Amino acid sequence: MPDTMADRRVAPRYSIILIAHVQGLNGEKRFSARTSDLSRTGCYLDTLTPLAKGSSIHVKLIRREESFEAKGTVMYVSPGLGMGVRFEEPLPSDQIAILESWLQGAGKQLD
Repeated sequence: MPDTMADRRVAPRYSIILIAHVQGLNGEKRFSARTSDLSRTGCYLDTLTPLAKGSSIHVKLIRREESFEAKGTVMYVSPGLGMGVRFEEPLPSDQIAILESWLQGAGKQLD
């Protein structure tokens, strides 16, 4: 029997808790959440009120004085828990640099 919940991630993910400000691009509300993990291609946002699968969003992740911003798509929803978001490509180079520095820092903590 095939595994219907197969892990389809293409980039390693790291456990990083960041503040997230989310805006639905299709008229959905604006709200705050937090990440529980982050990768080069997306993140998981902890929220009691996730948006529907397929929703287009703008997300701003904040860590200290730095912020990372991207458009994304809700790829899966865990009702009452959160949602998995894939960042839209291509990301601007300045945003990639911020994201990569956060991921490198998280990787060093795991060593």
